[in-house]
Amino acid sequence: MKQELKVSFYLKREQSLSKTHVDSSRIYPIVGKIIIGNSIAQFGSKLSVSENLWNVKSGRAIGKSKIAVELNREINKINLSIHSHYKDILDRTGEVTALQVKNAFQGIATAQKTLLVLFEEMMQEFHSRIGIDRAPSTYFKYITAYKNLKRFLKEKYNVEDIPLSQLDLPFIEAYDFNLRVERKLKSESIVSIVALLQKAVRIALHRNLITHPPFYGYKIEKPEFQIRSLSAEEFERLMSTPIESSSQSFIRDLFVFAAFTGLSYADLKGFVWKDIIQEEDGSLWIFKSRQKTDITFNVKLLDIPIRIIEKYKGISGTGKDDPVFVVLSHRRITDALKAVAKHCGIATKISYHVARHTFASQLCLSQGVPIESVSRMMGHRNIQTTQRYARVNNEKIGSDMKQLSNRLVGKFNFPE
Repeated sequence: MKQELKVSFYLKREQSLSKTHVDSSRIYPIVGKIIIGNSIAQFGSKLSVSENLWNVKSGRAIGKSKIAVELNREINKINLSIHSHYKDILDRTGEVTALQVKNAFQGIATAQKTLLVLFEEMMQEFHSRIGIDRAPSTYFKYITAYKNLKRFLKEKYNVEDIPLSQLDLPFIEAYDFNLRVERKLKSESIVSIVALLQKAVRIALHRNLITHPPFYGYKIEKPEFQIRSLSAEEFERLMSTPIESSSQSFIRDLFVFAAFTGLSYADLKGFVWKDIIQEEDGSLWIFKSRQKTDITFNVKLLDIPIRIIEKYKGISGTGKDDPVFVVLSHRRITDALKAVAKHCGIATKISYHVARHTFASQLCLSQGVPIESVSRMMGHRNIQTTQRYARVNNEKIGSDMKQLSNRLVGKFNFPE
């Protein structure tokens, strides 16, 4: 319910001063009072006036003298500023108190920070780290999450923003329902959007802006992880199919390189010559930090990726900070990969993330490489992440059981 704003001005006299001893020429400070519903806040105006020039009923100076006119002009400016702040807070949050208006009028930061203001601060902090340890592509996720949250507040509550104290489980569940049912977003998008809201809540809890976790009791429906690895037959066909187009051949070679090294698109784009280290035994290794997580990883270059490097060596320079490959934009390279897949007769939708899956499943785990080693080579924080990439197929299971069978020969006696 909208609460009416009342602003009044009065003289601040000493309490000990009796009315019988009032000096009409004495000057008193002017004090203001803000009333909104049951909330009241007083403030100093930094103005003063003599008793004989003050009208108690109107809360203004009497007459048309220069002093009275200028004084009333300043009081009206204060009154207008208070009304402006009142309207602004009410439009943004849907409710307002006298203390909030007083703090806003006096330029005092209110302890009642709002959700979108905190979200904007989080975005600004992330944006300042782009190019250092954050990727520009991830920032677009913040923009999307912010727009969705702002739209929801306007559609559901008809406000521009809400105090963090109003965040509770019903709000979270209503937001989930809005994204999932009303807007019909995909589960992957919902997880990404809600995760950033959860991050904002963690910041609010850490800064003591809120005292209770509003997400307590909420469980997001995460989509089932989809295996996106090429099969062994598809990968072999991709490598062996002749391609006349030099540009498509280059795109195919980059995909194969990523499949043999586990590099993501972002890491491949930032792959420079100084990332290649030669060990004492002559072997070549990639020593690099993942752009997404800044976790250091290393992977040995096998014969095929070395041949691909040699094939395109020198096109973009060979200085230590020069890129090893001239990588196209993500959109162009994705479109080109579709054409390559169609040419090779592969129905699976391929991308450079599919190459990462293929590296984990077909070239490592299915060939007996321990998952701990695969996790390190892929730059994962934990093995649980690597397990999601593992494509355990019947061929791998059969191979493992055959090795187990050989190891168990003669170890047990079972009576006829």
